[in-house]
Amino acid sequence: MSRLACHFSTRLARAHALTRISSGAIQLLKSTQQPAFARTSLRFLATKANTLSAQYEKVYKSAEKATYAELDTFARRHFGPTPENVQHMLTTLGYKDMDDFLTAAIPPHVLVKRALKVQPQEGFTELSMLAHLHELAGKNKIVKSFIGKGYAGTHVPPVIQRNLLESPEWYTSYTPYQPEISQGRLESLLNYQTMVCSLTGLAMANASLLDEGTAAAEAMAMSFHHSRGKKRVYAVDEKVHPQTIDVLRSRAANISVDIVTLPLSTSKGVAQLKQIQKDICGVLVQYPATDGSLHNFSEIGEIVHAEKGLFAVATDLLALTLLRAPAEFGADIALGNSQRFGVPFGYGGPHAAFFATTEKFSRKMPGRIVGVSKDRLGKPALRLALQTREQHIKREKATSNICTAQALLANMAAMYAVYHGPQGLQKIAARVYGFTAVLAAAITQSPHTVTNDGFFDTLTVKLSGVSADSVLQQALEQYNINLFKVDESTVSLTFDETATKQDLQNLVTLFTGNSGAELPAELPQIPQEWLRTDEILSHEVFNTHHLETSMLRYLHLLQSKDLSLANSMIPLGSCTMKLNATVEMQSLSIPGFSQIHPFAPANQALGYKELIAEFEKDLNDITGFAATTLMPNSGAQGEYTGLSLIREYFRSRGEYEKRNVCLIPVSAHGTNPALAAMCGLKVVPVKCLANGLIDVAELKLKAEKHKDNLCAIMLTYPSTYGLFEPGVRELIDTVHANGGLVYLDGANMNAQVGLTSPGDLGADVCHLNIHKTFALSHGGGGPGQGPVCVAEKLVPFLPRHAFVDTPHATAESIQAVNSAPFGSAAVIPVSYSYIKMLGAHALPYASGLAILNANYMLNRLQNAFSVMFVDHSALKEAGVKHCAHEFIIDLREFKAVGIEAIDVAKRLQDYGFHAPTMSFPVAGTLMIEPTESENLEELDRFVESMLAIRKEIDAYARGEALGKVLKNAPHSLEDVVLTLQEEWASRGYTREQAAYPLSHLKSSKCWPSVARLDDTYGDMNLICTCPSVEDLAEEL
Repeated sequence: MSRLACHFSTRLARAHALTRISSGAIQLLKSTQQPAFARTSLRFLATKANTLSAQYEKVYKSAEKATYAELDTFARRHFGPTPENVQHMLTTLGYKDMDDFLTAAIPPHVLVKRALKVQPQEGFTELSMLAHLHELAGKNKIVKSFIGKGYAGTHVPPVIQRNLLESPEWYTSYTPYQPEISQGRLESLLNYQTMVCSLTGLAMANASLLDEGTAAAEAMAMSFHHSRGKKRVYAVDEKVHPQTIDVLRSRAANISVDIVTLPLSTSKGVAQLKQIQKDICGVLVQYPATDGSLHNFSEIGEIVHAEKGLFAVATDLLALTLLRAPAEFGADIALGNSQRFGVPFGYGGPHAAFFATTEKFSRKMPGRIVGVSKDRLGKPALRLALQTREQHIKREKATSNICTAQALLANMAAMYAVYHGPQGLQKIAARVYGFTAVLAAAITQSPHTVTNDGFFDTLTVKLSGVSADSVLQQALEQYNINLFKVDESTVSLTFDETATKQDLQNLVTLFTGNSGAELPAELPQIPQEWLRTDEILSHEVFNTHHLETSMLRYLHLLQSKDLSLANSMIPLGSCTMKLNATVEMQSLSIPGFSQIHPFAPANQALGYKELIAEFEKDLNDITGFAATTLMPNSGAQGEYTGLSLIREYFRSRGEYEKRNVCLIPVSAHGTNPALAAMCGLKVVPVKCLANGLIDVAELKLKAEKHKDNLCAIMLTYPSTYGLFEPGVRELIDTVHANGGLVYLDGANMNAQVGLTSPGDLGADVCHLNIHKTFALSHGGGGPGQGPVCVAEKLVPFLPRHAFVDTPHATAESIQAVNSAPFGSAAVIPVSYSYIKMLGAHALPYASGLAILNANYMLNRLQNAFSVMFVDHSALKEAGVKHCAHEFIIDLREFKAVGIEAIDVAKRLQDYGFHAPTMSFPVAGTLMIEPTESENLEELDRFVESMLAIRKEIDAYARGEALGKVLKNAPHSLEDVVLTLQEEWASRGYTREQAAYPLSHLKSSKCWPSVARLDDTYGDMNLICTCPSVEDLAEEL
């Protein structure tokens, strides 16, 4: 049991043997006419999950007739296929019952069906779930936060909250790899990059990273690799945020880089830096510093550059609307958190980190980059540039964790800048500085001392005659204000745009004891020596949409250019684009969750404490493991954390240096090799057989060969080939027998829930993508969250945090893997709600239906396309009789007639669908993954689209004009409407065949807003900020 669980007043008991709920929850359920949960003895709990069709009908139709129970059950809203649809699909596949089908689809020794203990077992109804969430949120105390440390209060403009954060067209879209149906959010992300470049003074910026701490770690890694691994010292100013230094140390340890902290704002620190300058690969400073001070770091930049190191500056975007840009100090890299641009605290996230660099390092910069290119018609169009740098492509040669971003939050921050404009932002910044200056002046008239030299929004105050604890207590009890305790006699505080005149008056009184002190008539202005003199945010987009009407229409215009789940199924393999239910997503806007600072006192976050403990318990149950950490804020970061825990386990046994080999089958998730390399491990690949299964014989040979050095194996289960490996237990046993531990990638957990689990299979650790399996939205490329679940032997090593007592933290814990103690805590209620509304009885059907839907589609497509690896004639023990929750169709045979996978992918856009995952994990293929939330009608629409495309392929092979429609796909509205008839006639197919290949599209179609993009042009002519009209004219 976690320490966190031990210290809160239990609502739902931690013990698996008993099921309870608190009196508060019982009252809640009574008030909504929901039957209270019984305290069920273990002997009455089923030991096996019930996956019969009859049970599915009971789950689905539980509210079919009027009873005393509430009618708004969740399963029938979430699951796409009705019981009748299920029976139709089973019949199509030759089965009579869901249970029979699952028994045939999943190898016997894998199909465990351990009964889950998630409570309530029948699931909350939608309204009772909302009531429960509000009750939890109500246990968090909203206090005016002046804590700072990289997080600031902000006003989320309602037009952005309502029409972006809460809009399914924005939050259900996928990463914009298909640019023709992603131009809206690509434009918004380009705005974000342009904003960051303008404020930092640097030429290139990415489309966001996870958080400030991991952005700093990326700067460190970039510096290290820039030195070609020859310089293994990275210098950090001691006034960098402590949580950032923690993350730096955590990441640096795995690649054998030493983090050295120095007082770089002092002459002593500069002298110390000079002594080691030949050994350093780079330097990181904070501007403004964590204590609020301002310093000109030009000399630091000169020292670093003298030995060809990289100079990085962690900074603040609001401060940079007034202060001199990091580029003026010679910065090669600028990074930070864009949270204060209209994104709530959220108890630590999700927030978008920014990362900018000089043009020289544009191709080394981590993270996704939006670039300007052109389409087939020569029209300017946007795309993700330089994609070949991404982890799943570079695998073990990747140098950064660049498979992740925080797109939704970056879009919010960008729109905040668009809405306020440069003058609006500067007024906010001037007000923040003015408040800070007024308080600083007042404190000079008190016994206390402001210790920081210069400031923007933060003061550090050395107290006289009173302790820090007593000042914090007085601030809280008298004014409902939180300050930050630096030490026993020092506090700090950070102003933000939410501060009021009354807050300022209260703080003056707190520090001076003078309740009648008058505030100056005008706010002080920032000293000239710190002011930037260049123009900021000059592009038209930041100077146009300041009227709410204009802003609303701009947001709507952008979202109308994109395809999302609001339009159609997104059948991306290995991505699990399931329904993000409105009830779940509403939790993002509940103030009790969104308005809590991540470093708020624990007794002010009791709702989160309860939520986290219960969510952890459910994830332990689902995965079959002993404990969970919620700190990783992406799937890739979860992978990194899991491997770091394994490495720390071997460190505790004196085998850290010795055990440095990681076995990775070629069918593992694409990010696995990159993360293994980031953890300092040597990747040894393991081949797969022609049928897609791991070559067990080769694995045994390599495990035996490396038995003295074997650290781990990274398995994806089911594999990225869409197969339930029948030999998975043998693989796991082999690695254990040779001294290694087993990491099981949770990317495909949506095929396991309630049917099998990593723990039941014998693995030691897994991560989970809650933005896949547990219904968190993808947000157009983030946020994500990657909890890591571990076996008992790894519990002592779960990560600790600099400011917050995290669950399971011990003296052996690894250091923090990101800035916030619980990662993107504000999204936890989303996935928590998903689990709680389905409950133990319905959760297995989420996986069962996902598998059924995939096999139904496979069955309908297999006569038109070659399906890889699946062999219906095989015995069920072979693991290839059926696919898991996804399958791969092989398009390589059509290359002989001139058709490639990209032609099919682009043509699917004309049919109103996002393409499946293309050329991963096998080049020239499409990997298709429906989810349990798609209904039979949508599955059939996709199948009919693919069958129609097959006819077009045949037409192309025969030399018929209709086949050319594939090469010109997709067809934008502009193309169809404005292309001259003479030109169109030369194509040989009609406009209707291009735009409406199936009749239903005439009444419901998401149009690509541009024609097919020219990828090569975009990479060779890299433009990654908003271009002017003149720029476009020159380029195009």
